[in-house]
Amino acid sequence: MTSDRKNKANRANARASTGPRTGRGRASAARNALRHGLSLPVCSDPAFSQEVEVLAREIAGPEANARIQELAGRVAEAHIDLRRVRYARHQLLSNALSNPYYESRATALAKLRLLPKLRRRNAPEISMATLKNFLASTPQGPNKFATIVSEEAKRLIAMDRYERRALFRRNIAIQAFDEARAYRLKLRG
Repeated sequence: MTSDRKNKANRANARASTGPRTGRGRASAARNALRHGLSLPVCSDPAFSQEVEVLAREIAGPEANARIQELAGRVAEAHIDLRRVRYARHQLLSNALSNPYYESRATALAKLRLLPKLRRRNAPEISMATLKNFLASTPQGPNKFATIVSEEAKRLIAMDRYERRALFRRNIAIQAFDEARAYRLKLRG
């Protein structure tokens, strides 16, 4: 059981935590969900809408009734959404891997913090070649991939959630589609 003092402190903290107060802060917070566009519905983009329609027609087949076409549309929408998430992850990783100057934020900050220290009177003696090698160094090979994955972990985890959601939606849509088709075939035969 929490004390009255603790309850009052919790209420005071909650009143102080009301989110961004400035216009700039509110504008930034409003763009949080639009960082990669994966929270937007597939059909909000005309190009994806057309892909969904084409795929739905292929899934439903030529003799499909309205219900089968609707369920095929759900399968197609979830499948295109899944493809979109996987493409976004691929782009994130391939852009970072193809960037020859990619380095971790911590390393970049360490390099920036070193420069003012070198201008001091009691600066450490470092040869120009050593300094140049340090400032120009970037991770290579497996180290680069490990750096990218660790640096982009938060975004990759978010993409993983979007992928799991799309997979779940697709599996449920396929199940409903299969059940409706089986029922229709049963009525025919």
